[in-house]
Amino acid sequence: MKYTPHPMAHAAFIIATITLTGALALSPAHAAKKSAKAAPSAPAQAPAAPAQQPGGAPVLAARAWLLVDITTGQTLASAEPDMKVEPASLTKLMTAHLVFNALDEKKLSGDARPPVSQAAWKAIGSRMFVEPAKPASVNELLQGMIIQSGNDASIILAEAVAGSEAAFTERMNLEAKRLGLTNTSFRNSTGLPDPQHYSTARDLAVLATRLITDHPQHYALYSRKEYTYNSITQPNRNRLLFIDPSVDGVKTGHTEAAGYCLIASARREQAGTGLQRRLLSVVLGTASESARAIESQKLLNWGFQGTEAVKVFAKDQSSGSYRVWKGAAPEVKAGFDKDILVSVPRGQAGAVKAEIERVQPLLAPVNRGQRIGTLRVKLGDQLLAERPVLALEEVSQAGLFGRAWDTIRLWMER
Repeated sequence: MKYTPHPMAHAAFIIATITLTGALALSPAHAAKKSAKAAPSAPAQAPAAPAQQPGGAPVLAARAWLLVDITTGQTLASAEPDMKVEPASLTKLMTAHLVFNALDEKKLSGDARPPVSQAAWKAIGSRMFVEPAKPASVNELLQGMIIQSGNDASIILAEAVAGSEAAFTERMNLEAKRLGLTNTSFRNSTGLPDPQHYSTARDLAVLATRLITDHPQHYALYSRKEYTYNSITQPNRNRLLFIDPSVDGVKTGHTEAAGYCLIASARREQAGTGLQRRLLSVVLGTASESARAIESQKLLNWGFQGTEAVKVFAKDQSSGSYRVWKGAAPEVKAGFDKDILVSVPRGQAGAVKAEIERVQPLLAPVNRGQRIGTLRVKLGDQLLAERPVLALEEVSQAGLFGRAWDTIRLWMER
């Protein structure tokens, strides 16, 4: 796309609007305009926008729920996503996340056999049935916590990582703050009831997403349908693992106050594109074990059937060449360090528009990966995504004469 940059230093933009003619396809840019406003310090990534659903999402028999497209980072639909609720054993997602961190950082070994404390031995609720005289390995404890939802396993792992469950709980809350879980408070590693132990559907979706994306090698544990320890076989309580082959995790939870809860994730290929989409459903406070499975399945099916992912730009695909002033080269190729995808109601891919805002004048040196613009993807007036436009190559400074000449040109064009 050719354009003439405005010469006012750090004061002008070029905004190009690109209309998608179909999923996974871009039309040529067709408009450009100038603005004399100063460059805003836009965030690297805007908050995820909900996709507009024709006909609306299904009605669920649940206290609160939320559906996220992990592939695009967008919330597709929700009801009471910020209501504080008792998370029950969904708490163990944070426990697992911190244990996975310790394993990845080599602070804990999967073969280690932590001692069984009295607190773990006397744990109430669901159990793995670890015996003090026969400690289990960390790898065994993880399976006992994830598949069997063992409270004893959770406490032993917490003590192995932090020395005590109380110290581990402090780490849970610090990590919650780091992850941006603004409406979450933990008081134990198991999810046993406490007035100050709560979370929300939105926060739990963020936590589950981070567990999946940060720990893919460990996430596979959540797909196991049963686990046998100490001659006792217990099935995974996530019924969707047995009825939907696309579901590969994540976790159930239940207390009298929380009701029956399920966070589930499924991965399916989008027809005609080859794109693998991963959706995550959070369904809280249903009436029964079967109800949480039915409502979660309903939500996931609606997400895959009622919405689609659109690739706006591919990783390293050029979004144009930008004029560089005082550089050894006159232009630099711009693009993105990962695929840019958005979720839209099925059939509306052609209505997606992408606006690229270029910061001008762009002065050398320009480093590869340097932010040189902002992409905004919209459906109508709704902002779906905002991403940084990056330099795909380096441009060094020109020699003394070249820099002086461009300085004069910039001054003359003011």
